[in-house]
Amino acid sequence: MHLVKLCGTTALCALVGLSPALAQVAALGKPEGQVNIVAWPGYIERGETDKSFDWVTKFEAASGCKVNVKTANTSDEMVALMNEGGFDLVTASGDASLRLVAGKRVQPINLSLVPSWNTVDDRLKQAPWYVVDGTHYGVPYQWGPNVLMYNTKVFGDKPPTSWSVVFEETTLPDGKSNKGRVQAYDGPIHIADAAQYLMFHKPDLGIKSPYELNDDQYKAALDLLRVQRTLTARYWHDAFIQMDDFKNEGMAASGTWPFQVNLLQADGVPVASVIPQEGATGWADTTMMHVDAENPTCAYLWIEHTLSSNLQSDLSVWFGANPVVPAACTDGRGMQTAAGCTKNGFDDFEKIRFWTTPVTKCTSQSACVPYYRWVSDYIGVIGGR
Repeated sequence: MHLVKLCGTTALCALVGLSPALAQVAALGKPEGQVNIVAWPGYIERGETDKSFDWVTKFEAASGCKVNVKTANTSDEMVALMNEGGFDLVTASGDASLRLVAGKRVQPINLSLVPSWNTVDDRLKQAPWYVVDGTHYGVPYQWGPNVLMYNTKVFGDKPPTSWSVVFEETTLPDGKSNKGRVQAYDGPIHIADAAQYLMFHKPDLGIKSPYELNDDQYKAALDLLRVQRTLTARYWHDAFIQMDDFKNEGMAASGTWPFQVNLLQADGVPVASVIPQEGATGWADTTMMHVDAENPTCAYLWIEHTLSSNLQSDLSVWFGANPVVPAACTDGRGMQTAAGCTKNGFDDFEKIRFWTTPVTKCTSQSACVPYYRWVSDYIGVIGGR
């Protein structure tokens, strides 16, 4: 993808230049003593939530780099934090990574300083959500689908087969309406979930990608989301608040991450998850370095550490995601197994429509609705407009 294709707003276009890639770190120096990271909840664990999951403590001891983590619950929050500065790294999803490249908030990665690069899944080495004009602006971290979580007491032996249980009013297997018992994601990228639902149920709209919508397709997605608003008990962005809702507030179904499903099941909450017939959107996250990173040596040491198969294996188990190092599924260095990777969807890579930044100059049609409109219009949908 060329940088010029990212232009969806005047402001974004102004940030995008045609100059050569920003300078990258040429060699590592003495560790600076710390690394500051913006990360999704559950991505960087030091044993505080569960002592079995800790990939920070030994790194700190070996490297001399203290790991400081700021969690962010949405991609927009991550972009805002990286724009403010003060961070070295971010674990960015595809709907944030290209904006960070376009905004010149991240720097190219010198892959020669990442010895374990050759162990990365070949399917991810040239992914368009972080490789721009042949330049790598990060290193893959984890990937997975957005799944439909449901209450097994509500659905009994009839698990949902369609996302319709969160998009349209219906009677659930317990004989009650889904109204007021479902949730939706509090992020503009959720428009893509509505578009994917319409791809299956209204093929006459001609949607080829849920991230590439013309005005008519986009209007249809917004109309569906307005229906969803009448059903939604909460728009969630905090994973732990969503888990509390499923524990205590009688939630029946919601789109979510495998992370919440795993923790709730471990806590004895009656939930399960499924990828319905319409398929799923998903995330492939990338560790990216701030253009003004103050701790580049510690940052590179952390990037290399994240590609160790034991970390990738344990993180895969913890988050219910897929490792970016295939050996993590089979080499026995961590908790994950080949069967576990299969369960997490390791073989379903081609079936997932990964988050990416919607832009005007799209590939499936002459013009598409850019991301800045997704942001303002989704705020309007949540607000009842």
